[in-house]
Amino acid sequence: MPKLLFALLLSSTFLLAQDNGSMSREDAKDSKGQITVRGCVSRSGGDYILMKQNPSMTYELHGTGEIRLKNYLGQRVELTGREHPSMSTSSDAMNKTGSAAATTIDVTSITTVDKSCSSR
Repeated sequence: MPKLLFALLLSSTFLLAQDNGSMSREDAKDSKGQITVRGCVSRSGGDYILMKQNPSMTYELHGTGEIRLKNYLGQRVELTGREHPSMSTSSDAMNKTGSAAATTIDVTSITTVDKSCSSR
């Protein structure tokens, strides 16, 4: 009986560790209001957008400093920045994603995860 109880406790711990780990890698916020998100960079109605799959979410992007978002078009990226409510109501963004991006991210860092979004 103690072995069974130990096995159940151990498996529960692994499940919790996996759940928390996937959340922090895909979509994480720190105490300074910075958010880190992974998704595909696209363009709609003159705006750069990030489309995240799981859960489905679209962000409007603004590059800050030396960041040139056009260099990441069509790529899967991980980016960090400060989020705030979007002011954009671009009809092109609504047609492509089904709804306007409710959140804008002022991108402070960006790295390529995959050169293509087509396979994801």
